[in-house]
Formats: sequence, structure tokens, C-alpha cells
Amino acid sequence: MQGWWIADSDYPSADPNEVARAISEITEAVTLVDNGGYLGIARGGTYIYSQTPPEVPAYRVVGFIPPTRLESMGDPTFCADHGIRYPYVTGAMANGIGSAAIVEAMGMAGMLGFFGSAGLPLDRVEREIDHIQATLGPRSYGINLINSPAEPDLEANIIDLYLRKGVKRIEASAFLALSLPLIRFRTHGIHRDANGQIVTPNQVVAKVSRVEVATKFFSPPPDEFISKLVQNGELTEEQASLAQHIPVAQDITAEADSGGHTDNRPALTMIPTMLALRDRLQVQYGYQQRLRIGAAGGVATPASVAAAFAMGAAYVVTGTVNQSCVESGTSDGVRAMLAQAEQADVAMGPAGDMFEMGVRVQVLKRGTLFAMRGQKLYEIYRTYPSIEAIPEAERAPIEKQLFRTSLDDIWNQTAEYFARRDPRQLQRAERDPKHKMALVFRWYLGQSSRWAITGEPTRQADYQIWCGPAIGAFNEWVKDTFLSPVENRRVVTVAYNLLYGSAVMSRAAALRAQGAVLPEAALQVRPLPLEEILQRIQPAWAEA
Repeated sequence: MQGWWIADSDYPSADPNEVARAISEITEAVTLVDNGGYLGIARGGTYIYSQTPPEVPAYRVVGFIPPTRLESMGDPTFCADHGIRYPYVTGAMANGIGSAAIVEAMGMAGMLGFFGSAGLPLDRVEREIDHIQATLGPRSYGINLINSPAEPDLEANIIDLYLRKGVKRIEASAFLALSLPLIRFRTHGIHRDANGQIVTPNQVVAKVSRVEVATKFFSPPPDEFISKLVQNGELTEEQASLAQHIPVAQDITAEADSGGHTDNRPALTMIPTMLALRDRLQVQYGYQQRLRIGAAGGVATPASVAAAFAMGAAYVVTGTVNQSCVESGTSDGVRAMLAQAEQADVAMGPAGDMFEMGVRVQVLKRGTLFAMRGQKLYEIYRTYPSIEAIPEAERAPIEKQLFRTSLDDIWNQTAEYFARRDPRQLQRAERDPKHKMALVFRWYLGQSSRWAITGEPTRQADYQIWCGPAIGAFNEWVKDTFLSPVENRRVVTVAYNLLYGSAVMSRAAALRAQGAVLPEAALQVRPLPLEEILQRIQPAWAEA
């Protein structure tokens, strides 16, 4: 810093705790001065910007930071476009784990939550949408759309529901390629406003971890899909022309090492790569809409949130940590298991929805055998052409330990299920014995997540709990604090702590970048009760 501070009545405090306290008061500016070889907090007084000291006694300024607002941590346009106050999102955990209660709590707090509709029947999804809309009114929310290549009609039916219910925002996850229903949702209602600007009422937030997939989402909708929608009467020719000038998704969440479907990518390398892609495609297509990158995977501590924003993330997305909160749609037993997890207590297992493709999900390893047992099923699937070809030495253990009944009985249950849900799967199974085997094995993969959600006590060893190493980092951060017990973990309290803590750490980082050597107390952020954080950030809505 180049400057000097002249005291009036208050002299600078050299108390290290006072320095830490000043940095944590994020709505206040901080001026650090050299107080005889020690850092001092300068309050009041007069600041002079000069390389040479003034003629009156003065202290050399070694660091300055202005007030910090949580609203400004990410990209303000993200908040403006989505109608929220803070750049913080809770991701859609499937089977309703990302519950309506989470979505509603986020919306009431000025943040954005996505409901985890994947894996749920349509009537359940419709009821949850009705509840969310009744609770939040005009406040923002979103619903998940998971890619379902094995069940193409499922995406079409869920988009029919979303359009009928007036859902305006979806989180697209697990997509390897774009689909017609996705493009139908994005382009629905596209038009020009009175100023000639293209308006897209429906928003897509895409969660991806690969550059080639991100490129598809940041590009305009493919012509083949637009032509099909015109043929079907879903778009007019004028709307089809407008669709050439918008991205499929304005917002892409760069998903690093996370729970569920993941490529285990490191955020430190992936986010900068995605940002560079964003910049290239923004110029290439000349969009009116601003392309943005968010960060997910490993977002569980103030340090990780601050790092994501420092790298240029427009917003952050949390997942695993929310699953351990009381509002999540899972069982108390699962929450207790997650609260005990460390960063190494995760493993990869086969994904039920993309089993045949070899896609894997990251799950909790501690306290459950799902990852090992699921992998055994996949190895058997890869090795043998049909159920009948499985040797008795292989078949007997999985019938006894995993299915707890014969594979023939499981097939009967599976056939009854698909007779109602998608009869074409049964027709294919009659022609392809290997597909029949996949459907039977997917029974275990599907039930294992439901046993975890319902807390089935006899099946704890088979619980499939989607989980990334973020939960271990979170547990370490909240150890011996009020957030350590699961009954105290609420999504809004967690969200505010992560945002507020990241603001404090960002302020400390700004001072360090100016050469200030801060006391250790200034580099540590511990969880605070929600009421105390609300007082410290002084949000406008709390004062109203």
C-alpha cells in the first residue's frame, strides 16, 4: 500500500484478536497500519495517499479492504437473472433427497434450490411442484431433469409436466448428449420483447464435467431438434430462427469430484478450463445473454467457496453437505452415517440408470458394502451373456447376500414393474437375455438407494448413499461446534455460514496479497449461529 493514516482520538490497536475481529466484520472497511512493527487496526482518522510521510505523526498503511457484501461474491447477473439475492445453489439430489423442504428453505432465504425429481414417479413430482409453488409464490426455484437414455419417454413425460405446471428453471444433469425434450423446454415461449431483445422464459442450468459436453450446452440448439419441434408444432418458424441465437444453457455448473454421477475431476484444473471455453464461445456466437460458470463438487467449507469465487465462479452449488441436513429427503440413519464420514470414506459404484454403459457414481463407503457389491454385479454382467449362464458358484452368493431371494423371483418383480412403467423394456428383454440380466441387476441398484432413504434397518449394509469427499471436509470444519450434531444442521444455516465464511477468508486473502502478515486467528473461520450471521451481514430483507 502507498499511504499514511493520521489518528484523531483513537490510536491503532495492536491486539491480534482485534485484527481478526475487524476482518470478520464484513460490512465495515478495514485499514491495517504498521504500529511499531505490529499490525494495527486504524479506525476513524484521516487517510493520505502518498509515497512520502506527512509532516505530522502518521502510521504507514499496509493494507486496506472495503466493505464486503455476500450478494457480490459471485456474478451479480446470475442473481439478477434468476431472481435471487445470493449466488448460492443447492443441487438436485435424486429420489427427492434434494427435497421440497430444501428448495423452499433456499427460496425463502434468497437463494436457489433444485428439487431432486430423478427416480420419482410423475404423480409424486407433480405433488412436490404444487407444494413448492404454493409455499414460495413468486420466489425462485428449480426442478431436476436427469438424462435417461435407457428410457427416452421418461424425459418427454417429465418435460410435459414441467411445461404444464409452469416450471421455468431446470438443472440438467448426467447428460452426455442433448435431447429433444431438453431443447423443447429451453425454447418454449422464446420471443422478442418490445426492445427487440430475445427473451427465453425457460432457463437451463447444466451440470457437466467434460469440455465436450459443456460445448454442446453453450452452443445454440442443434438444427435437427429445432426442425423436429417445428414439425411437431412446438415452435413457429420465427421462434426457430430466434433459437439460433441463444445457448442451450446460459449457466453451466462445472461439477468436480462430487457425490453421484461424477468424473472425479479436480476443480482447480476444470474451472479455469470451463471459463476459457465460456469466453471463446461467447465471442464465437455473439450471444446477447451472458454465459456463466458455476462451481460444484467439494464445495463444503468457507475456503472452498472462497476459492471457487476467486477462480471466477459465478455461483457455487452444494450437494453432499445438504444431504446431512434435517430438511433432506433421506433417513436419520443416513444423516448420522454422513456426519461420521471422513474424506477418504468414499468409493465408486455402478450407476443404476446407466448400468449397461458402465457409468459409475461416487458413494459413501464407510458403514455400507454397496460399492463392492454393486461392482460385483457389474463384473458378472460384463462376463456372462445371460442370467442362465451365470455359474452356480457366482449366482448363489448374490442371491443369498444381495437379493435375498432367487434371481427368477427378482425378474418376476422387475417384469411387473416395467409392465406398468415401460413395456418396451420387457419386449427388449425377451429378445436380448443380457438386457434381461441388466434389468434384474438394476433392481438391486435401485432398491439400495431407496433402502437408504427409508432407513430400512435390515439393509444398512446395502445402502447406496451418494456422497463426495466434501462431507469429510465439512465434518472436519464443524467438529466440536454446534453444527457437528446432525439435528442442528439446517440448509440455510449451512449456506449462510459458507457464504459468510468465504467473505471473511476473501478479505483476509486481499490483505495478504497487499503484504500484510496476518495473525493465525484472522485465517480461521468457525461456524456461527444463523442469528449472529444475520446481524453481521445486515441484509436489507432482514431490516425490512
